[in-house]
Amino acid sequence: MSASLDTSPRRGAPAEDTRRRIEDTAERLFRSMGYQKTAVADIARELGMSPANVYRFFPSKSAINEAIAARMLGGVEAELWAIARGDAPPAERLAELLRTLHRRHLALFFSERRLHDMVTAAMAEHWGVVERFIHACTTAIRHVLMDGMASGDFAKLDPEATAKAIKQASLAFMHPVMIAECVGRNTSEEELAADLEQVIAMALRSLRP
Repeated sequence: MSASLDTSPRRGAPAEDTRRRIEDTAERLFRSMGYQKTAVADIARELGMSPANVYRFFPSKSAINEAIAARMLGGVEAELWAIARGDAPPAERLAELLRTLHRRHLALFFSERRLHDMVTAAMAEHWGVVERFIHACTTAIRHVLMDGMASGDFAKLDPEATAKAIKQASLAFMHPVMIAECVGRNTSEEELAADLEQVIAMALRSLRP
């Protein structure tokens, strides 16, 4: 560890600051070693504290895993809501929402494979943070649909059911396992993006008044 990087706990440091430094260290190790190979002892050693001290702030390794997943997905969620609440026409916002979800998950697969593995496990094991993220995605889509229905850009449909249908129709472009399957079959990024555009076009046609 570089001598210039001071991650040792400070006397009297607020609990929230210590939690943040534990999360920072865990995320760095997850990116370099993988979340499964990173033990609480590794995190504690990097911080110059005992594992027991780490457990004062996180009751288990699973709690640390969830905290890092929440960090990652929270950034995506904020980006989605910025689009959903934007000033662009509803059709453009809906299309950009789906494209953004695809780009972020695709980047995770190609650029952060170790974190991609964590998100894959989180979805397969139904971590609470993932369930909340999926709900947030559906809610953002519903928000755009309701705007479009209010403005007359979209037909009057059940916004909740329609948002869930759109989420399901685009799932293959967002789910880490499905993205991995497509890439494993030598589907290029360009082909995936083109297929998503077909799904977006179909969804927008179905929403016309």
